[in-house]
Amino acid sequence: MFGLGWPEVAIIGIVALVIFGPKKIPDMGRALGKTLKGFKEEMNTPTSEEDDAD
Repeated sequence: MFGLGWPEVAIIGIVALVIFGPKKIPDMGRALGKTLKGFKEEMNTPTSEEDDAD
């Protein structure tokens, strides 16, 4: 995963837990998931500009 080993991932997780707290991390994960889902849907949906070019 991006050239990171398990010790580095654990340290990043601990730092995130200290900075944001245990209540904020699930909210951030949900927001990130919704953002990625919306981005993926937009990438798969053809735009009207592509339809006009054909």
